[in-house]
Amino acid sequence: MSRPLIAILRGVTPIEVKDIAAALIDAGITRIEVPMNSPSALKSIETLAKAYGDIAQIGAGTVITVETVLDVAKAGGRLIVSPNADTKVIAATKLAGLDSYPGVMTPTECFDALSAGADGLKIFPASLLGLEGLKAIRAVLPIGTQVYAVGGADHTNFADWMAASADGFGIGSALYKPGFTAAEVVTRATAMVKAFDLAQRT
Repeated sequence: MSRPLIAILRGVTPIEVKDIAAALIDAGITRIEVPMNSPSALKSIETLAKAYGDIAQIGAGTVITVETVLDVAKAGGRLIVSPNADTKVIAATKLAGLDSYPGVMTPTECFDALSAGADGLKIFPASLLGLEGLKAIRAVLPIGTQVYAVGGADHTNFADWMAASADGFGIGSALYKPGFTAAEVVTRATAMVKAFDLAQRT
């Protein structure tokens, strides 16, 4: 799990999820999120946890309730990503032994999330905050805070976001959309990894 890239498989189905995840892992992306508004999301998470839990971090996205956190934990997930910073969800995530990446936008949300135990912050939507906004918030965050840019960050602008202090990225439709084959995903994921590695070296 060397690269801080989280693949967001919104809309993926249990039938295809194993092959799609295998394509991502083969390309070098080993953090995989199945959003809870995907069809039978818990079944997909359970399938991935059983198949790849030893080599990848599998989890859920769009998690907005404590009950969902518990369901994901039972399914074998180890990662909880949310669109918002609900401190109850964050606390429940940590109590269950899972990693927490809540969505934040303001300094208040950032500090509330960190105080509740968040492992990292998901700037969402990153396109709304922008590069200068991230730079400004980073100036007041505790040293070492992991910040992921999600929504508007992809292989075309990794370098810009990293220069603005982003540590990692959540990538959705640039990697996967319903209907994509595993072959299409591996091609996209390979290009994404190549772009990230290049940006990291510059």
